[in-house]
Amino acid sequence: MAYPERIVPDETPPGPVAIHEKRYRFALPYCVGKRVLDAACGVGYGTALLADAAREVVGVDVSEEAIAYARSRYARPNVEFRVEDLLAPDLADRDFDVVCSFETLEHVRDAGSAVREAARVLRPGGVYVVSTPHVERTCISPPNPFHETEYSPGDFGALLRESFDRVELFGQRRLETRRHRALRRLDVLGLRRRSALLRRASVVTGTPPTTDVTLDAVVIERDALDGASEIVAVCRLG
Repeated sequence: MAYPERIVPDETPPGPVAIHEKRYRFALPYCVGKRVLDAACGVGYGTALLADAAREVVGVDVSEEAIAYARSRYARPNVEFRVEDLLAPDLADRDFDVVCSFETLEHVRDAGSAVREAARVLRPGGVYVVSTPHVERTCISPPNPFHETEYSPGDFGALLRESFDRVELFGQRRLETRRHRALRRLDVLGLRRRSALLRRASVVTGTPPTTDVTLDAVVIERDALDGASEIVAVCRLG
């Protein structure tokens, strides 16, 4: 099943929304009372969520259409939405306490520049919370046509350590029953993904299909990279 690169909660099944929202909820404790940048905010649903904890949030995205939608749908008194290119954003040095950027770096042609820009706009002691899809080996020409590069955990960590002093890696994954994991291991041909009949096996295994996943069925755990679908990193300056 193909899922949209840009999540619009009003138009997307609840499962994919929960999988994306989980990362924003993971970032919330770092944002309490802080000035936060949501880099590549999309339509702004996560920016609005961060605003529940943060003092103020600036959501930026390269898409004028997405920012227009964000302003109309997710406006808050402590939220500002702006059109910005993450490789050269018109943002002041050391202006934010926290930068969040989820499922972003795999899309840009120069991920190193995007990471350096995040470090530039952070204050000393600032925190960068960032995620990317998990792959075993870094790929510079991935099957996903919207992705420039997909990173292994080792290469993702190395990329972040070029600009940040401390980097902690977390794995995000769905909770699955043993029967579901066994079926996935046996499904070497990927038939379950291509066949609606086989996807209904979730009824037997006890693991809901991706479209119906809830927040409680998704976890983000430190160093738990085996079996993770995404890598989440918490990076600090100083």
